[in-house]
Amino acid sequence: MIEAKDINFYYGDFHALKDINIKMDINTVTAFIGPSGCGKSTFLRLFNRMNDLIDKTRITGECIVQGENIYDKSIQVDQLRKKVGMVFQKPNPFPKSIFENVAYGLRVNDMGDKKIIAERVEESLIAAALWDEVKDKLKKSAFELSGGQQQRLCIARALAVSPSILLMDEPASSLDPISTSKIEELIHNLKKDYTIVIVTHNMQQAARISDMTGFFMMGELVEFSETKKMFLNPEKKETQNYITGRFG
Repeated sequence: MIEAKDINFYYGDFHALKDINIKMDINTVTAFIGPSGCGKSTFLRLFNRMNDLIDKTRITGECIVQGENIYDKSIQVDQLRKKVGMVFQKPNPFPKSIFENVAYGLRVNDMGDKKIIAERVEESLIAAALWDEVKDKLKKSAFELSGGQQQRLCIARALAVSPSILLMDEPASSLDPISTSKIEELIHNLKKDYTIVIVTHNMQQAARISDMTGFFMMGELVEFSETKKMFLNPEKKETQNYITGRFG
């Protein structure tokens, strides 16, 4: 489903990612951990080409999504981002109603059938475990929701355009423990239908929700393995030191 081959990435002269090779399977949750500035969020953003928006960046190697190198000149980035949804660290609802937040991507993609839009909005809110909480106030502003509800709304917005992959950059870092628990439960439920890649600073979270974990340090992928093995029996000393709190 997702593969990186010999990826090197540069911000100007700064070599941010160094010779990254990794394969991620369909319908799994992959977590990336590591100290701040290690490259994990930069790597995550490669897979829907969010780094394209930053000046003076450069990439070599291949990012394969569903059999295609997404950095090939023939790739339409708008179409790619329909397949690869993104949820950011802080909830970022639009200044619109709850309904229109979820419907936004459908309208942008020229979906004109009101009945189909309504059905997709409901389906997406159900999938994001938010429908029961908002079904009677769909016309109200998204800003009236709590932080945790806003983040689930952003997940529903990403799901509405039917992606196959969901990227999450620390999606619970700004939320309280109860909201965090709901997001984690949601991620667990969503992997039946989506391939999920998440960046987290919370190692306990990575241990709870992911099938595979990658440990980044100074732009390198130090270790990538099944999550249970990573936390109980890491292969590399650097991984052991990070997990046990000796640095980072």
